[in-house]
Amino acid sequence: MLLAPMAGVTDRPFRQLCRRFGATLAPAEMLSADQRLWSSSKSQRRMNHEGEPQPRVVQLVGSEPGELADAARINVDLGAQIIDINMGCPAKKVYNRHCGSALLADEALVERILTAVVRAVSAPVTLKIRTGTDPAQRNAPRIAALAQSCGIAALAIHGRTRADLFRGAAEYETIRRARGCIAMPLIANGDIDTPQRAREVLDFTGAEGVMIGRAAQGAPWIFRDVNAYVATNQFAAPLLRASKTEIILQHLESLYEFYGEHTGVRMARKHLGWYCRQHSEASELRRRLMAAEDSASQFSAAKQGFGQWAELQAA
Repeated sequence: MLLAPMAGVTDRPFRQLCRRFGATLAPAEMLSADQRLWSSSKSQRRMNHEGEPQPRVVQLVGSEPGELADAARINVDLGAQIIDINMGCPAKKVYNRHCGSALLADEALVERILTAVVRAVSAPVTLKIRTGTDPAQRNAPRIAALAQSCGIAALAIHGRTRADLFRGAAEYETIRRARGCIAMPLIANGDIDTPQRAREVLDFTGAEGVMIGRAAQGAPWIFRDVNAYVATNQFAAPLLRASKTEIILQHLESLYEFYGEHTGVRMARKHLGWYCRQHSEASELRRRLMAAEDSASQFSAAKQGFGQWAELQAA
């Protein structure tokens, strides 16, 4: 089971946490192939894999075959063990630059990019796509066959088109059709938010694995639950609130250490907002967590609020 790369979410602390709970792979946030952008603090953090468990996966986004090949080569030299190419991002700022999911409309360019990157590095190269650019053009099966012919090692498909963004329900029929076109490992992605759904999608599509994105936000232990159910058809014992509280506090500490005081507090807010979904009466706690201006007060509020929540279960 894989963690889906999500810009602004799957930073090194979150990847390490998901790997701890059983994510087989946890790709880093997408990195532009344009090396002129690598000097920014954001890019530098995205390229920081210190202490990260292997295999380390770097995801690249771009539209120029040579630029992507050079970026792949440099990142392998820096320690990347798998290069993943992003042809699935639907964000407007990415799409308008003819990157991400926009590339699905140009199969000839897709072939040039994949060929260039595969030839540039000895590490495995993987690909993440959507089912197509819009519902009338679901060409993922053709892209899948093309990717395999270019030497791509594995393919992940999100069950929506670019035009769908994240609206509506993911569809898996196109992923199933892509399965019939390739022999390489296939990963299904989109709306996989429970162990039962993971099992259903695996059975329906014939994929070797699933990729989990939004469902891991505020619940990184979902990988533990999915792995247990897929392997045994039995649910894992639920985590106690005390265990979840400990996980949350450890995550906060890792964010403060990774980002520093100011940015750490800001980045922690989004994760705390997601963790508050676990809390049945979190409105006041959420307000205090979002209002905290420094790590000490934010951590103290989280420790108190989630600690009380855990004590209610133990009482």
